[in-house]
Amino acid sequence: MKDLSEASKFLDEIRIPLRLTAKTSTGWPVVISLWFQYQNSLLFCATQKTARIVSYLEIDPRCAFEIAPDHPPYRGVRGQALAQIDYSKGKQVLEQLLYRYVGGLDNPFAKRLLAKSDNEVAIILDPKRVYTWDFSNRMKEISPQMLALASSDANL
Repeated sequence: MKDLSEASKFLDEIRIPLRLTAKTSTGWPVVISLWFQYQNSLLFCATQKTARIVSYLEIDPRCAFEIAPDHPPYRGVRGQALAQIDYSKGKQVLEQLLYRYVGGLDNPFAKRLLAKSDNEVAIILDPKRVYTWDFSNRMKEISPQMLALASSDANL
């Protein structure tokens, strides 16, 4: 698959963080989790401009991402992207993410994040290679008890 359009329904419905991988200044990869919004074939995230991931992506915008739940049935989207840091859209993207993940801006958690929104930047991922997988059909014979066990193992 060349873009995210085939996975757009999954990306619009799922409410889990995106895992973003970038290369650090030492050359080692790092993985962080960020909320995301899929829009116009791009993935939008937000973080504080002082976050290390921002400096890593400014040095080398090549990155990888994965959006997949930790519990069966296993399905998801992963790929490689070029990241752009947008210093002017951080607050706007943060507000969209707060609506998406916590249902709005009128709650203590959202207000706490918005209090620091002047330092927020947008990370815009432009996917270049995208891969999807969905093992739902293959795993439909797994009993609910096995699914519950697999989910509880993730809490260790």
